[in-house]
Amino acid sequence: MATPTKIVYSHIGQDPGVRGGRPCIDSTRVAVVDLVFLHKQGRTVEQMLVVYPDLNLAQVHAALSYYCEHSQEIETELGEDEGWDEEHERLRAEHLPNGTAR
Repeated sequence: MATPTKIVYSHIGQDPGVRGGRPCIDSTRVAVVDLVFLHKQGRTVEQMLVVYPDLNLAQVHAALSYYCEHSQEIETELGEDEGWDEEHERLRAEHLPNGTAR
């Protein structure tokens, strides 16, 4: 039996089986943290819609609004993602001489 998505904010839900339970946009696998990452890169809402064409304007604004009200939670997720990226690069360098593909 599937666990229903818990609605936590307008257009934002959480499901333990989707993206590790991170807050995501309406029945998608696009996490709030994904849009916040683009926002921190200086991307506009319009540019975010190009990256995620299946989203609508209200969903993107809801994600950014969610971030404003839950910034500590999302900043923690960003830090976890950064740590994973660093670990991935370290392992890659360890197993691939000079960082090149085999």
